[in-house]
Amino acid sequence: MTEANDPTLSQQPDAVPPPPPPAGAVPAPAYAAAPAAMPGAMPLGTVGKIRGTGTCILLTIVTLGIYSWVWYFKTHDEMKNHSGTGLGGAVALILAIFVGIVMPFITANEVGGLYERRGQAKPVSAVTGVWIILPLIGSIVWFVKTNGALNDYWRSVGAQG
Repeated sequence: MTEANDPTLSQQPDAVPPPPPPAGAVPAPAYAAAPAAMPGAMPLGTVGKIRGTGTCILLTIVTLGIYSWVWYFKTHDEMKNHSGTGLGGAVALILAIFVGIVMPFITANEVGGLYERRGQAKPVSAVTGVWIILPLIGSIVWFVKTNGALNDYWRSVGAQG
């Protein structure tokens, strides 16, 4: 709609446009109101770290699996600090040590939840954890999918790397 065919402007010939902002004023970023506009949206906390998938796999092999516990702790801690929901690092570590088989399901579900809270399709979910059933290759496929989705999410909220 243009000014020429806008009925509200034609009825008010003396309408004055709003004044320009004061000199030196910094306009608010366009995304500032977006989270509050989304129903049920929560303010987001700190942004997590992007971890190279190949590097993580190599570290897991070199440390004979110990790095996977570090990865679970760090990623779940970052997701909890960012979204305010989820297991958190300590609980994830305890579960990884004592009932590690559940972690692929829980982790993929929490990563998918980050997307879901923004109203986006979940690239991974608890069902992604089923890959773990296939010996070795399934673990790699699960990790590539889950870590890739998490890295993509962190990039989308401003992480560098």
